[in-house]
Amino acid sequence: MKILVLNGSPRINGNTAAMIKAFEKGISETEHTVETVNVCRENINGCLACEHCHTKGNGKCIQNDDMMKVYPLLEEAEMIVLASPIYYHSFTGQLQCAINRIYALDKPKHLKCAALFLSSGSDGVFDGAIYEYENSFLDYLALENKGIFTAYGNQNKSDELLSKIYQFGKELQ
Repeated sequence: MKILVLNGSPRINGNTAAMIKAFEKGISETEHTVETVNVCRENINGCLACEHCHTKGNGKCIQNDDMMKVYPLLEEAEMIVLASPIYYHSFTGQLQCAINRIYALDKPKHLKCAALFLSSGSDGVFDGAIYEYENSFLDYLALENKGIFTAYGNQNKSDELLSKIYQFGKELQ
């Protein structure tokens, strides 16, 4: 299975990155492949709602930014992982821009399932992102939910959390 991770964290060695690294390590012990895009390091603009993609663009966004590198990965991916620290009860703005731009493809043709990795300094702040993931992302794209992993405070980068995510990657079907 081809897996695409969209990393919405601006911190290269932060809590979200640790979750992704544990997942990648588990995946490396399988026949699956994983590619991670650090959307905060890319120039990805928000959707313009111009409808070019669905009228004249034949599924192609009119914007010529770094999302053009992500679209081919999305078209090949069978699984997507959204990974983000929680900023004010939701995904980072950079990840939200990338998610919104998936609209140009409507529904990526091979995408079948998804997972969610969220980190925060505080508990009780995950509901907004989880709601969007479950009710907007999974439902609209008709994806199977493979799992939601959250961590806050001392749970971040803990051996218990990283082992759990590593096992998730290693045992992913």
